[in-house]
Amino acid sequence: GLSMPAGESNPQSRADAEAVAKRFGIDLEVVSIREVVQSFFATEAKPNRVRVGNVAARVRMMRLFDWSHAHRALVVGTSNKTELLLGYGTWHGDLASSINPIGDLYKAQIRQLADFIGVPQRVIEKPPSADLWKGQTDEKEMGVTYETVDRLLYLMVDCNYSISALQRSGFSESMIRKVYKMIVSSQFKRSLPVIPKLSAKTIGLDFHLSRDWLT
Repeated sequence: GLSMPAGESNPQSRADAEAVAKRFGIDLEVVSIREVVQSFFATEAKPNRVRVGNVAARVRMMRLFDWSHAHRALVVGTSNKTELLLGYGTWHGDLASSINPIGDLYKAQIRQLADFIGVPQRVIEKPPSADLWKGQTDEKEMGVTYETVDRLLYLMVDCNYSISALQRSGFSESMIRKVYKMIVSSQFKRSLPVIPKLSAKTIGLDFHLSRDWLT
C-alpha cells in the first residue's frame, strides 16, 4: 500500500492508514506528492484549490499505476456506489483503477462491511474526506449527508422510484432534482470517452469484447 500525503493533508490520515495497514498485515510505504503538485503550479501565483485537488488525485493515481507496473500488481479501486453515481471523484484520478471490488456497495454498506472485517472504529466513524485541503469533507461539499443520499439513491436507482414516489418517501423535490442532476452530469465519468461512429464496429458502441474472445 502507498500513503501519499499532499501539501495540506491531515497528519491523522497517515495515522489512520498506518492503523489499517497494521490491522490487516499490509506493507505500507509513505511517498509524498507535495513537491510534484507544487511544481505543476510553479508558474501560477494562486491556483484554484479544486484544480490543485484534481492534480493531486491524478498524481496519486499515476504513482499507483507506476507502482503496479513495477510490482506486477493491480490497482484496487476504492470508489463506492454512492460516489460513482454522484460523480464524486476525480476523473482519471481516484476514480481510476484496475479492479473495484466495492463499486456496487453504497457508503452505508461500506461502513457495515468495514465494521464486520475489523477496520478500526475511528476510521469508520471519521467524516469522509479526500483530504486535499484543510477542513475538506465530502458531505460539506455536497450539502447532504451520506446516510440521507444513500437512501435516496437506493430508491431512485435500484428501486426506480418516480419523483412523486420519492417525495412520498420524505425527500424534497429540490433535493431529488439536485441528486438526479448530479447523476446525469457525471455520466461521462462512468463511461468510455465518446467516439463518433465511422466504421462497422465502433469501440464502446457496438464492439464489446465477449467472453468467447478470451478463450
